Amino acid sequence: MAYDQRPSFIFIVADDLGFADLGCYGGRDAKFGPVSPVLDAMAARGTRSTDGYANSPVCSPTRFALMTGRYQYRLRGAAEEPISNKARGSTALGLPPDHPTLPSLLSNGGYRTALVGNWHLGYPPIFGPLKSGYDEFFGPMSGGVDYFTHRSNGGTPDLFEGDEPTHEEGYLSDLLSQRAVDFVERMGKDRSPFFLSLHYTAPHWPWETRDDAKVAEELQGSLFHLHGGNIHTYQRMIHHMDEGTGWVLAALDRTGLAANTLVVFTSDNGGERFSDNWPLVGGKMDLTDGGIRVPWIAQWPNCIPSGGVTNQHCMTMDFSRTILEVAGIAEDRGHPMDGVSMLPVLLDPQRTFPRPLHWRMKHKGQRALRLGPWKYLRVDGHDYLFNLERDARERANLAVREPERLRTMRADWEQWETGMPGVPDDATVSVGYSTKDMPQR
Repeated sequence: MAYDQRPSFIFIVADDLGFADLGCYGGRDAKFGPVSPVLDAMAARGTRSTDGYANSPVCSPTRFALMTGRYQYRLRGAAEEPISNKARGSTALGLPPDHPTLPSLLSNGGYRTALVGNWHLGYPPIFGPLKSGYDEFFGPMSGGVDYFTHRSNGGTPDLFEGDEPTHEEGYLSDLLSQRAVDFVERMGKDRSPFFLSLHYTAPHWPWETRDDAKVAEELQGSLFHLHGGNIHTYQRMIHHMDEGTGWVLAALDRTGLAANTLVVFTSDNGGERFSDNWPLVGGKMDLTDGGIRVPWIAQWPNCIPSGGVTNQHCMTMDFSRTILEVAGIAEDRGHPMDGVSMLPVLLDPQRTFPRPLHWRMKHKGQRALRLGPWKYLRVDGHDYLFNLERDARERANLAVREPERLRTMRADWEQWETGMPGVPDDATVSVGYSTKDMPQR
């Protein structure tokens, strides 16, 4: 068989990783040393973004955007913040199998596709990775599972091989890393172009390292783990994911695929209770930047210069569009993408272009617009205006001093919203914990 010279892709997504949790984003060393040496080295070999965002401050809505390359608000299932275990059996709360996706478009274009890790886009038998363009799947269907028992919140077994439940012993981050290595090695023998989604559940709760199997015994089906965890456990969980990423990158080197493989790393949203989001404020579920600004690292030795840093604004769905452009595959005309290709920026990190970014959340009635250095934000009915280049912490509210700019940006956001379906009345918000469990961050 002739060798297909088209680039391959690995899209790595962490779960609830904070903006400054990695060393290359200013993160502090742990007691054991650097937390993320592999990802830091990957950033040095490629490009990292200082102003990259997730499509949502909560998990499953961002994954809808990643899969479709579109604003998640266009699909009913993404109105859930996030999809919860209560969606089991639903025929509406998931990624519709007939909707074109990044993996389905790549698969139709001759790529081998696999998802290793978190799906969180609806439950079988109606929804699932194999119904949305992946040739292979290994991982959990829901948003969070115990790292040892592989059970979701409530105690339901949740580890799948394709469409079928499976059981494997081991720490989940390592199992996912090993499966990703296996896929890369098989692709190295096959020499076909591939798209691998590696969606870690780390460092999402429960707070368990490789050495914490006994913690799983005490949780008994409730995974929010409100009584446990600390920054040291959290940093070790990130380190395990970083090590696994290193195994995958080493497999690319061994198979001779590294030079022509675009590897992208990011998080589905901002950090949770033990995360470091400095200098940002807020976290998961918030449209302050701590909930949506996330690490973005890209490596592609054949094309991306090393040591690049870009301040180009972008969000999750832009990289879906980017991958299609790199692969030379057109979007589906019936479902035009909202994402914008970042390929010019990857090739030249100093290049920038205007990129307005819009968000909304049912939770606290939030809305946001990033436009150049400016950000318009609404939370609980209060409107704010910040200059993020001068005030990344969103503490100096300029709404009163710049009323015309506030009016213009609010009108821009409201005009954008007219092109989106409304927020369904029955959409649910699942925060997991509140100020009765821990003080407001």
